[in-house]
Amino acid sequence: MPRPLIDLHSHSSVSDGTETPTQLVRAALAAGLDTLAITDHDSTAGWDEAVAAAAGSGLQIVRGMELSTRFEWRSVHVLGYLFDPNDADLVAETGRIRDDRLTRAERMVSRIAEDYDVTWDDVLAQSGGVSIGRPHIADALVARGIVRTRSEAFESILHFRAGYYLPHAAPTVLDGVRIIANAGGAPVIAHPATRGREAVIDEGMLEQLVDAGLVGLEVDHRENTEEGRATLRDWARRYDLVMTGSSDYHGDGKPNRLAENTTDPEAFEAIVARSRGIAAERS
Repeated sequence: MPRPLIDLHSHSSVSDGTETPTQLVRAALAAGLDTLAITDHDSTAGWDEAVAAAAGSGLQIVRGMELSTRFEWRSVHVLGYLFDPNDADLVAETGRIRDDRLTRAERMVSRIAEDYDVTWDDVLAQSGGVSIGRPHIADALVARGIVRTRSEAFESILHFRAGYYLPHAAPTVLDGVRIIANAGGAPVIAHPATRGREAVIDEGMLEQLVDAGLVGLEVDHRENTEEGRATLRDWARRYDLVMTGSSDYHGDGKPNRLAENTTDPEAFEAIVARSRGIAAERS
């Protein structure tokens, strides 16, 4: 029997993906996936639609989220799986993040509009008004013909060195892991080795995260360097952490393709075993 294909990191139009949750499910089925986690940024609003779209298909939808956090000056994303979406602390924190991201995006667009022909209405037209962030500004710049792709926008106008960038509110990575763990979820650090040895967290912080309930590290991701993956595997062995692999699919928003990296079934079972918020159910 072939081993099941499990992709634990994807985004819909609820955050910065280009496909609705229903379209995301269809894409997952077309890619031959057996299990897909929907992990929109700081939001669970796409869960119900994804589960309904997958009903009767055999595709297992894992309810998740990618929580925005920070470590010192770095942005760190924490994937949370199978947590209670009604947990009071989690609801309060994600609401604060989304509200601040919205006002931050408006302020960034005001800055950009001083030099480029783009408006806040252009951005709203790209986002549908939900969980607005830099990718939607990028899409507005593409629609206006100012840049050719999202990637070009992030490498130029939206780069922090360009002068338009503004940070947004986010909890510390330690608090983020605690929030997910306390809500019964399994926290996993997303793509933590994009800079090789200069990972988004250091080993001292990793030890604190493990004590706070960290379950795993996303090792196989297209943005992790080979050197960085070796470090992550070493950390996972030494700290008894689950190693995952995922696509970080965004539809047409990124070149990432569903199932380009996948998670071993044994690793997924370990995630399920270490969560207690909600059950993992198959459609």
